[in-house]
Amino acid sequence: MIDPATIPPSQPVLIAGPTASGKSALALAIAEAGGGVIVNADALQVYDGWRILTARPSVEEEARAPHALYGHVPFTGDYSVGDWLRALTPLLEGPARPIIVGGTGLYFRALTEGLAEIPPTPADIRARADTLDPPALIADLERIDPAILARIDTQNPARLRRAWEVWHATGRAFSDWQADTGPPPLPLDHALPFLIDADRDWLSARITRRFDAMLAAGALEEARAILPLWDKAGGARKAIGAPELIAHLRGEMTLAEAREAAIIASRQYAKRQRTWFRARMGNWTRIAQPAP
Repeated sequence: MIDPATIPPSQPVLIAGPTASGKSALALAIAEAGGGVIVNADALQVYDGWRILTARPSVEEEARAPHALYGHVPFTGDYSVGDWLRALTPLLEGPARPIIVGGTGLYFRALTEGLAEIPPTPADIRARADTLDPPALIADLERIDPAILARIDTQNPARLRRAWEVWHATGRAFSDWQADTGPPPLPLDHALPFLIDADRDWLSARITRRFDAMLAAGALEEARAILPLWDKAGGARKAIGAPELIAHLRGEMTLAEAREAAIIASRQYAKRQRTWFRARMGNWTRIAQPAP
């Protein structure tokens, strides 16, 4: 692990890594050592209502250093990469240096490589995309936008649906929109980028311990409070462990079954994150966890 005291206090910092790998603790240590505002780069921690289940910083942690873009989106709302980037941009201009931390690779990619300004997808096209399984999406994309298949994770249904939606909503390939991407708000060489490279077995054990700690801290009660809004939720429904706890509250599985399913989902999510980071963040400074 790096020594936070060695980080130049004026240098923007980026911290990426899989879920439960210790990103937030590192960001807080850097902020306390050299100042700065900790900025969320996790697509699920933006929603209100999910403090415990998404492992947002606690009230006590938020009191130790300035935090931004946590829990500011209504639970029933939707939030895009573009929304995040627009909210983040003013924070890049100071006065406090940003310490941007999270596990959403697309946020970091948009920040350091730029983002195509694609018009919103109409609800009817999004609904059509939701009816298609990954093989059908891939087959259609091979016809309408083969270039994008070489750039996205074809094991990720959300990325496939997004590419499919863009073409059907705009009549233009997602890859063409990306080709017109403007300059990035924060080029990678203007920041200190750190990637937590977590050992699989070490991370798996931490995920189990953390979910049990979430349950002990009130995650089930948090889900119970959300239950009346669940069917109206947008992106907040994707919180890892949320569908399982909601299913338990609806009598569809026992708490033990929900716990096990949520832990498995968290491990699978961490695996996808690690794969994405290895493929796209080769020039980031790696921090081994556990430390050698």
